Amino acid sequence: MRSQRNTKAESYPMECFPFMNPDSISTTTITKSYVPSTAMATEEQPKIKLYWLEKSRAQNVLWLLEELEVEYELVTFRRKKDQFAPDDLKKIHPLGKSPVISITPPGTAEPIVLAESGFIVQYLTEHFGKDTTLMPKRYREGQEGKAGGETEAWLRWQYFLHFTEGTMMGSLVMAMVIGNLKSRQVPFFIRPLTSMVANQIFAHLIYPNVKSQLAFLEQQLSTSGGDYLCGEHLTAADILISFGLITAKEQFQTFGDWEGRTPRELYPRLFAYIDRLETLPGYKRSVQKIKEIDESLGIKFQL
Repeated sequence: MRSQRNTKAESYPMECFPFMNPDSISTTTITKSYVPSTAMATEEQPKIKLYWLEKSRAQNVLWLLEELEVEYELVTFRRKKDQFAPDDLKKIHPLGKSPVISITPPGTAEPIVLAESGFIVQYLTEHFGKDTTLMPKRYREGQEGKAGGETEAWLRWQYFLHFTEGTMMGSLVMAMVIGNLKSRQVPFFIRPLTSMVANQIFAHLIYPNVKSQLAFLEQQLSTSGGDYLCGEHLTAADILISFGLITAKEQFQTFGDWEGRTPRELYPRLFAYIDRLETLPGYKRSVQKIKEIDESLGIKFQL
């Protein structure tokens, strides 16, 4: 699936965060470029660099860049043995997290550095996907600029950008952390105790929250008017939510009893949606891109 786009020039804010030096890192860079259209080739384009950490939400941004069909440079990082990000990422952003992107507008030397998945996805989509289906039209005809004049698709788009990072991923990250209390990394002589604690947290906190979130997504898909969260077309909101859902798809069953059924049985629309996302050409290209660089790099984190 490819979205349609126009080729008019965009303007970019010149403020940049004064805490980074992308050129100071010592990591192999791999450049991936789409061949721009003739119209785009006549314009100088911003230079986009994605700092991609394995088993992180940076995969969402990589997929989005593929859908936007913009040129970008990809810098890959491998997690340390303790599964934390390498210290080199702190040279890009003080928190040392991923994804991070830098954008250098034409005619400038200082890049704009953006962190946080939701912010990155919204910024890229608003600047490079404004007239594509990746971002729904904001206002209904004749309601431009008016509160309440927004289209349902745009309101859904905005909501799910925040729901993904503010609600759903918090539950999944908690599941990953608490699940480690039952892993073989815990010394065997205390593992029964830590497993008991983990099971209680899953039963009383993680499972109820995840169950309500999956039920909510099932309901939203039933009323979207199409195969995706915002309607008939894939949007950046679908791309942003994909990493968590695809990663956890086979692990949800372990979160609770699910009333004696399976999550797939309880939420058929949602699981069909997750399956659909994995079959899309843009998603497959983003996965293949990493495999071409190094097949040992992980895409999904482990719950």
